[in-house]
Amino acid sequence: MKLNKLCLALTLITLPLSTMAAGLDRSGQSISAFLQPGNYAEAGLSVLDPTVKGKDATGKSVSDMGDDYVFASAAVKIQATDKISFGLLYDQPFGADAQYGVDGSIFSDGTEGTSVKVRTNNITALVGYQPTKNWNFYAGPVWQTVEADISLRGYAYGSDPNKTLSGYNIQVDQKEAYGWAAGFAYSKPEIALKAAVTYRSEIKHKARSFENHNATPLYDTYSSVEAVTPQSVNIDLQTGVSQNTLVFANLRWVHWDQFVVSPAFLGSQGQDLISYSDDQYSATIGASHKFNSKWAATAAVGYDSGAGNPVTTLGPTEGYWSVGLGGQYSPAENYFIQAGVKYFWLGDATAQTGGNTAGEFSNNYALGYGMKIGYRF
Repeated sequence: MKLNKLCLALTLITLPLSTMAAGLDRSGQSISAFLQPGNYAEAGLSVLDPTVKGKDATGKSVSDMGDDYVFASAAVKIQATDKISFGLLYDQPFGADAQYGVDGSIFSDGTEGTSVKVRTNNITALVGYQPTKNWNFYAGPVWQTVEADISLRGYAYGSDPNKTLSGYNIQVDQKEAYGWAAGFAYSKPEIALKAAVTYRSEIKHKARSFENHNATPLYDTYSSVEAVTPQSVNIDLQTGVSQNTLVFANLRWVHWDQFVVSPAFLGSQGQDLISYSDDQYSATIGASHKFNSKWAATAAVGYDSGAGNPVTTLGPTEGYWSVGLGGQYSPAENYFIQAGVKYFWLGDATAQTGGNTAGEFSNNYALGYGMKIGYRF
């Protein structure tokens, strides 16, 4: 069965969506663009709209605390010779957006609610060596930045006025750090077969932070905060099953176990800002079908284990199940437009602060939307 044209038409149809994944994981850190044949470029935009509600430790309802967030991705791959290729991939792999309402729950102080924004930027530069037409070995450096703005409000963070963490704020300046990625891939274009294994190293960040707290005496200081974004392994598989259909799977492991961020002031109070207890395991499987030379579609289901339960109040969900649909329109053979939508059933979770239960969050969900443009040159 000759599937060369199928391979070109369908290997790109992955749902271009952000994920509501374990810990701070967001993009999934795919390198699929680098594994495309010839010269190739793409750009994408994703939006996630979560709804996360629950009950606090006193039984009061907690209104939706999950903020929408948008993130971009882009990539370019150059096939310099038959055996050497180069790639640059940009994504925003880790992040968080949450805003508790002033709703009478213990996550607000009557004026403001607890809030969190975490942003990362990531550029991966890969060099690939193809000793034969079937094998590709690749590696390269990774540049990454992290910044954050977090505020804690309400009795969830202590009811004693002399010890409460309510009123605590931290801003972490954007700081760059470096890691690396490496992997290998095997392909057989005749049957649209492709398999790849990619490892990403952990990246150690030490950034300048500003902490302040309206306690007595007033705490107001610059310090440094350390964080290690986790190592991970991605396994990508696909194969043609008929002239116009292929199936695919993505498996991912992220080392969140023992992940802790403990700034100076919180550390002095015996508290962590963020901590996770378990590794993340996730899987997505699906199928793509080509209807004609211009139109194709994808359906996929996904699972994410979460990173342990109880969880931090800054992201009170544990993993998910998901289902997604996507489509691709190709006005010409060398470029395409993709769009997709994904629905997430978010896992129930217990939120804790200082080892004490602060709330229960259940029956939550999220909607994801994405669009991507790809071009061969």
